[in-house]
Amino acid sequence: MNVKSGTQEFKSGTQEYKLLSRLFFRLLPYQILLIVINAVNGIVDSLYASNVVGKAAMSAIGAYSPINHFLYAASIMLVSGSQILYGRYISKSRKHIRSVFSVNLAVSVGLSVLTALLMVLAAAGGLTGHLVSEEADLLMLNRYIYGQAIGIPALVVGQQLFAFLSLENQTKRTMAASIACFVTNVVADHLFIVVFGLDNLGLGLATALSMWVFLAIQAAYYLAGRSEWKISLRGCQWTDAPAIVRLGYPGAISRFVEMFRCFIVNALILRFVGSVGLSSFAASNSLLAVIWPLPFGMVAVARMFFSISIGEKDRKTMVDTMRVVFTKGMMVMIVVVAALVLLAEPLTMLFYRDPSDPVYHMTVMGFRLLPLCMPLSLVSLTFSSYAQTAEKKIFSIILPIVDGALGVTLCSLVLIPLLKMNGLYISNILNGVICAAVIFANARLVLKRNPKNLEDLMTIPDDFGAGEDDYMDIAVHSIEEVQTISEQVIRFSLDHGVDRRRATIAGLCLEDMAGHVILHGFTKDKKPHSVDIRVVHSDDEVILRIRDDCIAFKPSDRAEVVDPKDKIKNCGIRLVYGMAKEVQYQSLLGLNVLTIHI
Repeated sequence: MNVKSGTQEFKSGTQEYKLLSRLFFRLLPYQILLIVINAVNGIVDSLYASNVVGKAAMSAIGAYSPINHFLYAASIMLVSGSQILYGRYISKSRKHIRSVFSVNLAVSVGLSVLTALLMVLAAAGGLTGHLVSEEADLLMLNRYIYGQAIGIPALVVGQQLFAFLSLENQTKRTMAASIACFVTNVVADHLFIVVFGLDNLGLGLATALSMWVFLAIQAAYYLAGRSEWKISLRGCQWTDAPAIVRLGYPGAISRFVEMFRCFIVNALILRFVGSVGLSSFAASNSLLAVIWPLPFGMVAVARMFFSISIGEKDRKTMVDTMRVVFTKGMMVMIVVVAALVLLAEPLTMLFYRDPSDPVYHMTVMGFRLLPLCMPLSLVSLTFSSYAQTAEKKIFSIILPIVDGALGVTLCSLVLIPLLKMNGLYISNILNGVICAAVIFANARLVLKRNPKNLEDLMTIPDDFGAGEDDYMDIAVHSIEEVQTISEQVIRFSLDHGVDRRRATIAGLCLEDMAGHVILHGFTKDKKPHSVDIRVVHSDDEVILRIRDDCIAFKPSDRAEVVDPKDKIKNCGIRLVYGMAKEVQYQSLLGLNVLTIHI
């Protein structure tokens, strides 16, 4: 058994970090899938557009990218705002969690339907002429918009359900929905374009159909009534709607401003390079869009951890989350970037095969230079997500604006006229350097000194969470180790001024519950497990948190069951519920978390 108490460092801190790291990378593939759906559909559309329809179709896809940024930004705003509000309610008002779910879906449906209608009206009314300059490109863009608009509600609502299913650990369903979405898009693209000859209208319709399949598979879980959260407009707390937007908009700012950045950058490309530059940028972007879900997925997982850590006032987990992203996550990112740079020419051949064509060389340089901005973007995106969940209001707005538009736009205004497309690619790299400088400058301003480590860069308030002397961590690996827990908890409680009666209750409660977790969870599979326990003294309360990655174990179900033939059965759990001030259980992100207040 490993223990960390006060300023002493033992192996339990390492064990808890390993548990967090395992969970991070277990959730990461599914969070990547949430973002990669649009990217994969986009690259399939681009391949059909460039190889079957023509360059005008590729220009139309490039011109549509600002609209895609808006839709993704709106979706991220609702997802992140709901997750942060969920984290707040976990520790304060769990009965309102269902309200967050229902309000989120109501707002998502309303916003997505309105957006789809406005897009159709804009295409029909000729307003899209501001996005492209040539008549052929405009025709292709409008037809693409008509097809895409049908799937916008499914796209936005489907992304919300994906996020909530992740919280309920329904990873198999999200995986099935993602695969079905991809297969549907490929089949429909071939059918609508090659067989029926619907050019860009077919591209849009194929994506829309795949989004509805994606939504239907996920929605079936909720319609079957098996989910923890139920859709109920009657029980909605509608004040959650502005709270979701207020908490979520900082996370979406970079996406919203990227929409305007796209307009500006596209205009610069058309002026100084021409439509061939837009075609090359659309090609490199469509493939890199399959890679961007890797850092975005890391940030999505980190945001969930940040939200829950802030709700639980868990300083250590919050810092450890940053460490996982910037060590193991960054290593993965660097390997991927190196592979992209080395494969620049083979990747370009997917779209353009004539080395004598200017678009070929522009695309090659895109694959060689653009990926270099990704590691720096991972840093700025993660800090933006942390600032958002920690409600660092000014910083959570400034950093996304710099990252999403200001840095790239200012550099592009100078470099595109001089270096053409290479100027745009270099501008994206310089943007990451500027964002890193903003993060350092913010910490310097808050601390009134140069930051010395990661925790300094995060500028966590000194009074956030329990102090180093006010908590104790215990890692338990076997039932034999449980027997010594009670004595340690009693001693810790007495040392912090807790009376003998409550100290003894705390020891007995933890010993009993940790024993049940081990007996119930450790024997169900052959995987290695540990129980990570945190004992906190706060506001004259002893708070016991038991966290494990075994199969779900809900003690409240057993506390309510009394077997007439064996009245002693589950008596320990019933005693815990009787003695404790409050007992909370949640199965969250694949972890069982039991919190007991004494």
